[in-house]
Amino acid sequence: MKGLAAPALFLVLLSFCHAVLAAAVSERRTTPPPGSLVVRAGTTTASEFASVAAAVAALPSDNSTQTIFIYPGTYTEQVYITRAGPLTIYGYTSDTLKYSANRVTIQANTTAAAAGSNDASATVRIHTNDFKMYNVNVKNLYDIGTQAVAFAQYGSRVGLYACAFYGYQDTLYANAGTQVYLRNYIEGATDFIFGRGGLAFFGKNTIGVVGPGWTSSTATPSSSHTMHFPLLPELASLDVPGAVRAFVSAHLPFMLIPYHTDFAKVIFKNTHVTAPFNNTLWSIWNPGDERTDNILFGEYGSSGPGVRNAVRPAFVTVLSRAQAAEYSISSAVGSDWKSWVDDCYI
Repeated sequence: MKGLAAPALFLVLLSFCHAVLAAAVSERRTTPPPGSLVVRAGTTTASEFASVAAAVAALPSDNSTQTIFIYPGTYTEQVYITRAGPLTIYGYTSDTLKYSANRVTIQANTTAAAAGSNDASATVRIHTNDFKMYNVNVKNLYDIGTQAVAFAQYGSRVGLYACAFYGYQDTLYANAGTQVYLRNYIEGATDFIFGRGGLAFFGKNTIGVVGPGWTSSTATPSSSHTMHFPLLPELASLDVPGAVRAFVSAHLPFMLIPYHTDFAKVIFKNTHVTAPFNNTLWSIWNPGDERTDNILFGEYGSSGPGVRNAVRPAFVTVLSRAQAAEYSISSAVGSDWKSWVDDCYI
């Protein structure tokens, strides 16, 4: 089903790694950095917090730089972050570069209909600048039926690293601000990467398709808004978890659909696709209301069985190498990205 939310304007791209960044090294993170607030499930220690929301509430209301460290466990709660100062949340992990090693999960089961908006339904909501999160799983447990967001992002200079985001419809709401998603896992079925006015770069992510629908859905008020969703080819993929492969194969989802307006700009660049997509890959909104007049739906260097027999519609642009080279992390989130992005994850 098509989501009722206002999804975003996407460009799914390749970024080129700098040689100096090529040798990312994984580490264990099993103890809190000095000065961190500590979250531990079931704790009775006075200096610790039993929930993430309690630790966030205990942060000073100032511009100081703060950190929160979360010990292994499943934390059933919604977390809403608004404080002005820079904040980093670290999850316990045996391998900082792999979401598969995460030991911390924050989960809730709230729909947009019940909460009053997509944003309010999110398990984790970021409404502040200079936020980073590492090695945390974020889930909205609501299944098929309506919008239910796992992660809602409204800040600038926000980085998500080796995290995992799980939902079904509208999993990741990248709605505003400059943001990067590096080495994450993102799972859903309908419009599950979406937003309206953000500037986002996605690199080295795995996107898991668990049902029929549209991987990403895009809306923007005008051609002046651009969102970039890059994927690096050596580690990025559009895949289907084994448990639902037969179901997804029977229904053939799409990579993307334009929503709300026809100013979407979306580029899949050097993306390896194993998910069994519809062979047209790209979808209109509806017959007679296509919403393709002003879009740029582009592809360059797609590979894998999911695109092997693709017959792309006329409104899709197959980019030349020169055209594709115009899209990078700088074009996505700005030339100052090195000042706030953790380049160990690129």
